[in-house]
Amino acid sequence: MRGVVMYAPGDVRVEEREDPTIVEPTDAIIRLTATCICGSDLWPYRGAEPVDHQVMGHEYVGVVEQVGSEVRTVKVGDFVVGSFWASDNTCDICRAGYQAYCTHRVLMGTIGTQSELARIPLADGTLVATPGQPDADLIPSLMAASDVLGTGWFAAVAAEAGPGKTVAVVGDGAVGLLAVLAARELGAERIIAFSGHAHRQALAREFGATDIVEERGEAGVARVKELTGGLGAHSVVEAVGTQEAMMQAIHSARPGGHVGFVGVSHDVAIPGDELFMAGVHLHGGPAPVREYLPHLLQLIWDRKIDPGKVFDLSLPLEKAAEGYKAMDERTATKVLLTL
Repeated sequence: MRGVVMYAPGDVRVEEREDPTIVEPTDAIIRLTATCICGSDLWPYRGAEPVDHQVMGHEYVGVVEQVGSEVRTVKVGDFVVGSFWASDNTCDICRAGYQAYCTHRVLMGTIGTQSELARIPLADGTLVATPGQPDADLIPSLMAASDVLGTGWFAAVAAEAGPGKTVAVVGDGAVGLLAVLAARELGAERIIAFSGHAHRQALAREFGATDIVEERGEAGVARVKELTGGLGAHSVVEAVGTQEAMMQAIHSARPGGHVGFVGVSHDVAIPGDELFMAGVHLHGGPAPVREYLPHLLQLIWDRKIDPGKVFDLSLPLEKAAEGYKAMDERTATKVLLTL
């Protein structure tokens, strides 16, 4: 099969890889219909994380081709969506709604799903089948559900977005934009999106943003305070993973507010005195996407939400390197790879 391999920072290639096989009786093999490039894939691409001949990709949708002898909830021919963490969905942690921390979890990025085929461990707990074969125009939205939609949703839930709340979202990438959509779906009264890019601002407004703040850092915080009568937002999403973004999020929240952080942390350190005096709740980390998949897939299937709009560039798998370059240069928000 063909698959994406990152040889070194900036060096992405599509080459022949060995076809996956059933390893455990709980595995399934899927033929991907689509995959995509994640913002987190840019960290090694930019040299911020070590990389050496790494198979790439952790987001996936496709059709089941083979199942292990113990798989019961999906069958050959099903169209399925799965989380970027494989989980059994039965352990105590999973049952509490934190499948990203499953006691048997497998990170799909170690398997690599920017490929024609993929082995999905713990298939019963990881994969969710759609009600039928989806129309082609639903594929991007179903693809988004595998990571960025579920991650944005978790961020909004962690920030306790809801009716009567003002929500601020730090980060205008795919996750931040879909956190805006999630906040709207959760009933937020006001949604403030931080963004300095016209295209992303427009999409944020389409997803439900009521206000746009172009300023960053403390200037951005001051603008949020100005918009909220000096108090700050009830709920703040941090969807970047940098020191500046985290402090911007914490400072944008009012005392007693909630910060949901889902940006992959890189050298983030919160000064103890600032955290102590902020009086905010912090909750986040890797999103338990599997917890939300059934609900999100139904919303997509019923065409109540269209998260696939975050994909503003679609390329065949063979042109994955072009997709990485486009996202690195911010000429694309998120790239869909078709097969």
